[in-house]
Amino acid sequence: MIAAQTDVVVIGAGQAGLSAAFHLQRRGLAYEMFDAEAGPGGAWRHRWKSLRMGTVNGISDLPGIAKPAVDPREPSSEFLTRYFGDYEQELGLTVRRPVKVTSVSREDNDPAGRLRVGTSRGDWTAYALINATGTWTRPFWPIYPGRNSFRGRQLHVADYVSATEFVGKRVIVVGGGISAVGLLDEISQVTSTSWFTRREPVWRDDEFDARAGHDAVALVEERVRKGLPPQSVVSVTGLIRTPALRAAAARGAIDRQPMFTAIEPGGVRLADGGFLAADVILWATGFRAELEHLAPLHLRGPGGGIAMDGTRVAAEPRVHLVGYGPSSSTIGANRAGRAAVADILKLPGLAAAAEPVPWG
Repeated sequence: MIAAQTDVVVIGAGQAGLSAAFHLQRRGLAYEMFDAEAGPGGAWRHRWKSLRMGTVNGISDLPGIAKPAVDPREPSSEFLTRYFGDYEQELGLTVRRPVKVTSVSREDNDPAGRLRVGTSRGDWTAYALINATGTWTRPFWPIYPGRNSFRGRQLHVADYVSATEFVGKRVIVVGGGISAVGLLDEISQVTSTSWFTRREPVWRDDEFDARAGHDAVALVEERVRKGLPPQSVVSVTGLIRTPALRAAAARGAIDRQPMFTAIEPGGVRLADGGFLAADVILWATGFRAELEHLAPLHLRGPGGGIAMDGTRVAAEPRVHLVGYGPSSSTIGANRAGRAAVADILKLPGLAAAAEPVPWG
């Protein structure tokens, strides 16, 4: 099959992908951008309606155009889908969707050669690849003794819609991250809840300042530089006691228990040997990076992760991962898009191909 050609392929049109496309366009590189979603917004299209702009972590402006005024009561799924869509249109960013990227492989043994990108709408070749697929499509479900025996309902955060689904149910929330405590707060207002984590959460009473953010990102970056699977930034930052969570704690909802030892048909076996009946188990256990299409490149090392040098894969300088590891935050995603393009311009042939586009 004859493949179409371009300079750079971008996979994913969420925040990291749009940032990369902005800088590619600004530097005059030819690119193709593929997104598996039916419309703009990336993973934000699927967030639950009760997650409103006033309660999400800070959303950084996309490069070039400031974020419009935010109504804190508006669902984040609606606001960010509209913001991303308007951004694509105003800057004239071409996104091919819905297109599923199925594989990325090397055309030949030439380290300066092209990469072949297989998609649901044909193949492309490019000198470089910017992968911005995020994690939303790969929810992590822990393997737990007896999980398949549970007679109640089990769901992941990715499947959550509204707390009203659980009125009158006994709900177990598993996980120690921001989503876990946020949903615990929400669900505990309409029904009885229990909270389980593997480790005692680390709480912060102070605001998360720039210095603390820098230190946290540095710890995550050190892991991916060594080729270890990335941890979430919150795993090293801790959880901030927001007013909402303080109120939840006051009514007894934020009462963490050590992880149960097994799941049984009617509930869970507790660490102390006791039994807790339950109707629902909500797994707020995070996500893994969506990188299966990169398997033909054999990028993973002995540590189970992909060794990184900034946004660049250490073993394959033509491939950049943005929104991965230390760049998984919204601010980090913007910076990663810019850094990836700057690095790609150093590849043979691409610096000469770039034709800077004047802006404003």
